[in-house]
Amino acid sequence: MRINYNKYHSKKTTVNGIEFDSRKESRRYQDLLLLERAGAIQDLQRQVKFVLIPAQCETFERYGKNGQKLQDGQRTLERECSYVADFVYQMDGEMVVEDTKGFRTNDYIIKRKLMLYIHGIRVKEV
Repeated sequence: MRINYNKYHSKKTTVNGIEFDSRKESRRYQDLLLLERAGAIQDLQRQVKFVLIPAQCETFERYGKNGQKLQDGQRTLERECSYVADFVYQMDGEMVVEDTKGFRTNDYIIKRKLMLYIHGIRVKEV
């Protein structure tokens, strides 16, 4: 087990070759693995990305050196905004999105609200 510290004083932990952002997250993963083996949950996934606001792009015309028209180009005006869930699994036929939280940042709170508004998914905080 390797431990590193980050700005929120959580300790990055490596368990069985998988790196977690905190010891709490690694312990929760081990608990969820046991629940999956027991058949209480199914299809356990880690670090699942949900797009909240897609990238905003604009299309522009491109021309070659000799003036011939090339395929239109695209430039990104704003990058996408996404939420990455710690864990996603099925329980009793329902999708559960889980986040192990030690500290709720303003970004997290906004993304949690957007998950409910856009995807209709309530994030379960552990």
